[in-house]
Amino acid sequence: MKSKAWHVRQFKRKPIQYVRMSVQIVFSIFLLYVGFRFFQFYNHFASLGIEPYVERPAAVEGFLPVSALVALKVWIFTGEFDHIHPAGLLLFTFFIGSGLLFRKTFCSWICPIGTLSEWTARLGKMIFRKNFDIPKWISWLLIPLKYLLLLFFIKIIVIDMPIDFAWDFLQEPYNKVSDVKMLLFFLNLGGFALKVILVVFILSLFFPNFWCRYLCPYGALIGLGTIFGVTKIERNEDTCIDCRQCTRVCPQRIKVHEKMAVLTPDCTACMSCVEACPVKDTLNMTVATKKVNKWIIPSVFFGLFVLMIIIAKLTGNWNTNITYKEFLELIPYIDRIGH
Repeated sequence: MKSKAWHVRQFKRKPIQYVRMSVQIVFSIFLLYVGFRFFQFYNHFASLGIEPYVERPAAVEGFLPVSALVALKVWIFTGEFDHIHPAGLLLFTFFIGSGLLFRKTFCSWICPIGTLSEWTARLGKMIFRKNFDIPKWISWLLIPLKYLLLLFFIKIIVIDMPIDFAWDFLQEPYNKVSDVKMLLFFLNLGGFALKVILVVFILSLFFPNFWCRYLCPYGALIGLGTIFGVTKIERNEDTCIDCRQCTRVCPQRIKVHEKMAVLTPDCTACMSCVEACPVKDTLNMTVATKKVNKWIIPSVFFGLFVLMIIIAKLTGNWNTNITYKEFLELIPYIDRIGH
């Protein structure tokens, strides 16, 4: 039997986690760039053309999940594709559908909130020398919150909203500038919203991924695709040495060492547990019960993600059909639109 020290050395070899962190950093920088370009776009119209014009980055629509959910409903029931926020609809549909095969890869690799939550937990570990676990009974009380939030949106949009009303909503001025509304919300953050963000940030310092684990309805919706169990982490009990390293490294605090297969919707396919396991073929990612290389899931996810964007651009289903003239009529008077 190999020594315990040998196992510890193996735990330090984490190439996929270095790649994942690099992707998180690069994607975060890209989103900051998108945000800056979008601000410049907004500033041109808000200044009535005094500031230089910058083309609106379509990627900003990824931050409009409510509008995208309405658009998805209209698309499914009428066949009418939303060209107000087409990129938002495609991104939302892709990320939700990806849960079936890739679990919550979106959450652990490119979601900006997921990245911020994970890095906040690392900061907390640096400050307090460790992260903390919420008592199990409190955790069980908190887990339903994200599903209740998800149920709220499903009820008011998918169940209660008439299809004609949903179509009208997509054409309304409010929806057309909902991305600008979102920008102004973050630029003028304060009051109750700021307090909530500060509370979640402080909790995340102590308890890893607090928002993702207990409050995120978007992640909850993506996670529903995992209930079919097409993709999962499987553990070989015969070769497991019960070192519990898989559980220690899991950002979602899943008790991997206790499970034959990780079927929980909270698994984000980050591969931390697979990479941390010191015994070959004890923890494996499987697709339809077939073992696959740990790089397959993120690689195929990103391959399809890029392919989807390329096809959308080539077919004219990526950029909005809102004209320059419409933006000029709406953005300078945005305070009068909606709430």
